[in-house]
Amino acid sequence: MGPETFIYTLALLRRMRKDYMRLLDFAKDAMANAYAPYSGFVVGAAVLTADGMVFTGSNVENASYGLSICAERVAITKALSEGKKEFVAIAVVGRAGVTPCGACRQFIYEFGAGIDVIYLNDGKTVVKKISELLPEGFTLKRS
Repeated sequence: MGPETFIYTLALLRRMRKDYMRLLDFAKDAMANAYAPYSGFVVGAAVLTADGMVFTGSNVENASYGLSICAERVAITKALSEGKKEFVAIAVVGRAGVTPCGACRQFIYEFGAGIDVIYLNDGKTVVKKISELLPEGFTLKRS
């Protein structure tokens, strides 16, 4: 790696870090819209599309727990309903440190193994590829 590549990579990392911190802020704001009257466990999420748009979501509980939906799936579904199908990253925030549940990991993986998942752990920002959180995720060959 030459010095130009290193400088480019460093600049890209700085920009990415700024974008990801902004994405975490969007996710934190989305927590305010959570509907969690049964557990009180509120979660916010924000997904960044390949063209730079951000869609937020918050968890929605239901008295029939199986009908509840996580913040990550709300954010992605909102993006999909607007015609966005390519995602770069998703941030997930709760009052305590949270990562996507197993169902959400598979849901995110559907749109690409290289999507970055951003979350907080003990006050530190963590960025991992969805393939790290869900190794060998399930896929079907598309024809």
